[in-house]
Amino acid sequence: MDEQTDLREAAPHARNPLTQVPIEIMISVGKARPKLGDLLRIEQGAVLPLDTRVEDPVELYVGDRLIARGELQELEGDQAGQLAVRLIDIADLESGF
Repeated sequence: MDEQTDLREAAPHARNPLTQVPIEIMISVGKARPKLGDLLRIEQGAVLPLDTRVEDPVELYVGDRLIARGELQELEGDQAGQLAVRLIDIADLESGF
């Protein structure tokens, strides 16, 4: 079977060229709430505490739309040290979570 035949038999969304367009997913790990005076005095090397812990779920957004929640993980092997997200909850895009 050639590639063109495969495409005709694939699901309609698989033939849509828009399915190949990359999108940006923003991962939200928490918020900081410093006082304005503290923020104006901030210096390099300062630590800005967040309202979350390392083990808390992170939120994944496309634009301003929450699409999933996940857990931060560190990759191993050739990609050791790189962060990744393991999805734990995916939104129903029509009705939310």
